[in-house]
Amino acid sequence: MIKRVFWMSIGVAIGVIAVRRVSEAKASLSQAGINRAVDSAAGVVQGFAEALREGMGQREGELRAALGLDTPENITETLRSMRR
Repeated sequence: MIKRVFWMSIGVAIGVIAVRRVSEAKASLSQAGINRAVDSAAGVVQGFAEALREGMGQREGELRAALGLDTPENITETLRSMRR
C-alpha cells in the first residue's frame, strides 16, 4: 500500500512539472513571447555591431597613425574622395 502511494505521488509530481513546462513553452511561443525573444536578439546584435564599429574605428586610427596618413592634407583628400 505504501509503495502505491509513493509511486502515485511521484506520478502526480511529474504530471504537475510537465504541465508547468508545457504552459511555459506555450507562453513563450505566443506573440508576446516571440516579440520579447526577437527584441532581446536585436539588442544583442545591435550591441555587437556598435562594439565592432568602435573597434574598427580605433584600429583604423592606429593604422593611419602608423602609416602617417593623419596629416591635414590627407584627411581633406580622404573626405573629398568619400563624398564622390
